[in-house]
Parts: sequence; C-alpha cells; structure tokens
Amino acid sequence: MKKLFLLLLFCHVSSPVKHSLKIFLTASSGDPKIPEFVAGVHFLQIMCGCEWDDETREVNGFTQYAYDGEDFLSLDLTTLRWIAQKPQAVTTKHKWDADKASIKYSELYFTQLFPQQLKKYLVYGKSYLLRTALPTVSLLQKTPSSPVSCHATGFYPNRAVMFWRKDGEDLHEGMDHGEILPNHDGSFQMSVDLKVSPEEDWEKYQCVFQLSGVKEEIATRLDKELIRTNWEKPTDMTVPITTAVNVVVLVLIAAAGFTVYKKKKKDPDNSSELSNRLNPET
Repeated sequence: MKKLFLLLLFCHVSSPVKHSLKIFLTASSGDPKIPEFVAGVHFLQIMCGCEWDDETREVNGFTQYAYDGEDFLSLDLTTLRWIAQKPQAVTTKHKWDADKASIKYSELYFTQLFPQQLKKYLVYGKSYLLRTALPTVSLLQKTPSSPVSCHATGFYPNRAVMFWRKDGEDLHEGMDHGEILPNHDGSFQMSVDLKVSPEEDWEKYQCVFQLSGVKEEIATRLDKELIRTNWEKPTDMTVPITTAVNVVVLVLIAAAGFTVYKKKKKDPDNSSELSNRLNPET
C-alpha cells in the first residue's frame, strides 16, 4: 500500500484584528497514480489550525477530517468531544472520544501552541504584509487623437483608486477605468484613460492616485511635455523617404547604363549591323 502526503501551511490576515493559521494534510491509500474514481483508492484530508483576535485576545482552534471529499469528523474544543459528520463516522467518534489524553493534547496544541506560532509568523511577516509602496505615475498617449492614459505601477497593497480631476473637481464621466493588475514582483498596476479635446486647456486636468493607508495623494498635472508616446509625425518621414527613392532610381539607371555599355563593348559587330539596319543607305 502506498500513501501520498501533502502539507500546506497558510498564515492569513483576514482583517485588521483577526488572524488565522491553517494546515492542510492529504493522504491517499493504494496507488496514487490510479484515478480516484477507481475502486480501492481513498483520500483522507485534514484541516487544522486556529484563529486569533488581536483586539479581544480570543483564540479559536479547530481540526476537521474529510474522507473522499466529504466531511467526516470534527473536534469541538469547547466540549472536548468529536462530532460525527456522517453515520459511517460514529464508530470512530466513540473510539476517539474515549482517548482523553489525545483530546487534551489537541486542546493544548490548537489553543496554545498554534496561536504562539501564529504570533511569531505575524511578527516575522508584518513588515512585508503591512507594507505600503507608492507607484510611479506616467502619462501615455498613442496618437494625438487618442485618449490620454494615466498609468501607475509598483504600488502595494492593491487597495487603491485613481481618477481624473478638473479645476479641483473629481470627474466621473468620460473616463475608462482599467483593472488593478499584478506585477511580477508582487506589486500592482492600474490605469485610467481620459478623452480630452485638443482645444481644451489640458493643464486644468490632474490625474489623482490614492493608496489605502496613505494620507498623501499623488496628483499629476496633464502637461503635454510629460506625455510619453511612440507616435511620429508623418512629415518627419517625407524627406528621408523621398531621398531613399531617388537614390534607388539613380542606382537602377546607372546599372542599366552599365549593362548596355558592357554589351556593346563585348559585341561591336552586332552593334554595327543593328545600326546599318536601323539606318539603311538611300
């Protein structure tokens, strides 16, 4: 008989005051290469851990068993008794209820040892989990007639808003809000587009970025000199294109002339004969 064990550890900040630590275990009987719907292969899953409220100091431990994807047994740490989730689990429940030493150990483990570990993980990861990082903001535009895109990248966490402001008033129309997307380094990016007429005074507009937990906002004035684009004016390419065409034509003419000259030099008799035929004596 072969068994496959998988251990996953999660430390989760569920809210500003509640934290949880969960461990997941999976075991399979028989050959793990055989699909689970084949008879003889069964799966046992265990989820255990604790929740800790750092405001009320309340601790809740838990441990649950599932068999072939269905709830099987769970331990009530208040009554210190096992709860059968299916009729097939009743026999195991009575057997485990009789093992008082194991139940007391579980109580100690999930209400004291687990919370201690959770608090350590929170201290170790606090600087990373609770960090804030402001973004780099850029103004982008494909062509002069395209909307102006305000793009922010590198911020953390992903609780952020970005919008356009005109003359000190927040705009809610004429904008296209993009989704908040992840970057490869764990930070985030987002953008908001604005349709603005070329005749308007662009400097009346500001792109505003606000990050949760940070009082200061980032306001970027819509300055045409700051807009990044890869668009080039068509007139800028007229002179080099015309020059290139002229050079190609001259090269082709020179090559044709050289070919005719070389052929005449190689076969002078044929040239004379052709000349006599074109200019017969009268």
